[in-house]
Amino acid sequence: MLKRLHDRRPAQLGLALLVGIAFGFLLQKGGVTQYDVIIGQLLLEDHTVVRIMLSAVVVGTLGVHLLRSLGLAELHPKPGSFGSSVVGGLIFGVGFAVLGYCPGTVAGAVGQGSMDALLGGVVGILLGAGVFAALFPRLSRGILAVGDFGDVTLPRLFKLNEWVVVLPVSVLIVLLLWWMHGVGM
Repeated sequence: MLKRLHDRRPAQLGLALLVGIAFGFLLQKGGVTQYDVIIGQLLLEDHTVVRIMLSAVVVGTLGVHLLRSLGLAELHPKPGSFGSSVVGGLIFGVGFAVLGYCPGTVAGAVGQGSMDALLGGVVGILLGAGVFAALFPRLSRGILAVGDFGDVTLPRLFKLNEWVVVLPVSVLIVLLLWWMHGVGM
């Protein structure tokens, strides 16, 4: 089934659209498309965003690795570097702090009719992507290449079966979520 989907670009785009709509719907239902919730997270007063993100990490990690173990998916980690992580983190952080949305929540907020997300978020994302694309050739030979660590993953780094890393990390995240719920976070 997945092989047939891989060979059909229109089907991929249609599925991506449906998944994107479902993602935005779930973000909106979870409350993380609300500006006040995002600001509450940044002020460490509202932990809705962290709980939703940690839940998504567990579900996504287990799902992707299960599909991989069944031979239904392949992982292709992208190479990284400390320089690219710092630059990406700064761009993301400044945009997040100035606007109060991340790229995922800005799309959900636009879907629910938030004009600040449309004008500030979408326009900012497009302008920022354009500026970054224009500067990328120079940056990729400079700061983005600092501390290159390739496409390493934790299981590969420690020469372990992926499940030896995936299961304990998932259990730890679930325990953290349970603790957060217990203390009212």
